[in-house]
Amino acid sequence: MGLFSFFSNNTTTSDAIQLLDAKTFRAAIAANENVQVVDVRTAMEFQQGHFDNAINISFFDSNFVTQMERFDKSKPIYLYCKSGNRSGKAAGLLAAKGFEEIYDLKGGY
Repeated sequence: MGLFSFFSNNTTTSDAIQLLDAKTFRAAIAANENVQVVDVRTAMEFQQGHFDNAINISFFDSNFVTQMERFDKSKPIYLYCKSGNRSGKAAGLLAAKGFEEIYDLKGGY
């Protein structure tokens, strides 16, 4: 029950998480080639199109959190999905794991 309530709550309430509109998101990831950009959609969705330099880690993977822990928690991380729902949940998980600066694409890809 606790896990269900965690996933059903709005996970963008952390101070570490900022929602960005598409224009701001694109500009931010274009400004730095070493930026951490993660597409949390499925592999099939990723193959249909994605941002340059994005790494695909599906939110639905059973080891999603483990895969995300390989990123540097002190550096900004940019997340997106199709609608903003999965990336918003992912942002909440990362904030709980100590990521300091998380940017979520508002409205999705």
